[in-house]
Amino acid sequence: MVFKIVFLEEFGKAFVPKKFIPNLRKYLLKAGFNEVPYKFFGLLFYISAFITTIVFIAFIYPYLKTFTLIKVYIYSFLSWAVIHLSLAILFIMLVYFYLDIKIYLRTKKMEDQLADFLQVVSSNLRGGMTFEKALWAAIKPRFDVLGSEMAKASKKVMTGYDVSKALIELADKYDSLMLRRTIDLMISEIESGGNIADLIDRLVDNLKETKELKDEMSASAIAYVIFISVIVVFISPLLFALSYHLLVVLLNFVSKIAVATHRVPNLPFVFSNVNIKPADFRLFSIITIFVISLFSSLIVSIVEKGDMKGGLKYIPIYVFGSITFYLIFMKVLNKLFIQYLIKI
Repeated sequence: MVFKIVFLEEFGKAFVPKKFIPNLRKYLLKAGFNEVPYKFFGLLFYISAFITTIVFIAFIYPYLKTFTLIKVYIYSFLSWAVIHLSLAILFIMLVYFYLDIKIYLRTKKMEDQLADFLQVVSSNLRGGMTFEKALWAAIKPRFDVLGSEMAKASKKVMTGYDVSKALIELADKYDSLMLRRTIDLMISEIESGGNIADLIDRLVDNLKETKELKDEMSASAIAYVIFISVIVVFISPLLFALSYHLLVVLLNFVSKIAVATHRVPNLPFVFSNVNIKPADFRLFSIITIFVISLFSSLIVSIVEKGDMKGGLKYIPIYVFGSITFYLIFMKVLNKLFIQYLIKI
């Protein structure tokens, strides 16, 4: 067991270039990971190799049996490299996407906790503490993300680091305009020797007012969200299901006319069979509904939150909801249209 774990870690280190390790570590720290997960990277390599083997044996090797031995070696090497490289790129993109979303969620959580944290800092300052001690004393378990980042900054200050530099590094670490402006104002007040407690109180009031305005904007946009949701989840699947069954009825009607025209000689026109398959239209409908649901969830996020990343939680609701209702409408309309086709 120990051998397997060490082997995974060494394999993960082998496939991460050394010049990327410092930047990778900084990026992982933003997402809350204190160490680079080399074992996980090694595991991803083995998973990609396993999938590559299955794809090669099942889909590519049967076509290589007719070639000469040299061509088999060349094509095997090229196909293996392309498949494995494609899977590696796919896994890298998925990991990057996961980390980017995790950093975004941590940043939003810090912004939500910032006003309450600063309020505690202001209370500590008015109690007679210095700014450095007020920051350290304000770190509470309820400020999990912001508290851990402030703890790191406070530890740097205790070891002789300049407080302004520590806070600037914290602001630059995350892509948050709110956090950066707040820290810049605090640093400017500290360097000018002003009353930092009064400034923090005003910052807390402004942050709370900003949050209330955002909540009001989200509430005012609820009508648009409901409108888009109804269209995407209910109306769009219903129209696609209805179009499918209308296509079936039309094809059945055209095929009967075509048979009738062939039986009557000397007609100036002839109806031929339509080369449209209902199964293809059904596949097209599912793909289209998926694309519409995906982009609609992002649009709803922009309308409601002002940010695209915040709409990831809507993607499964919209996608699975719209496809589920499409299948339900297909079943219901199928029974209705079958009865209609039997009558005609």
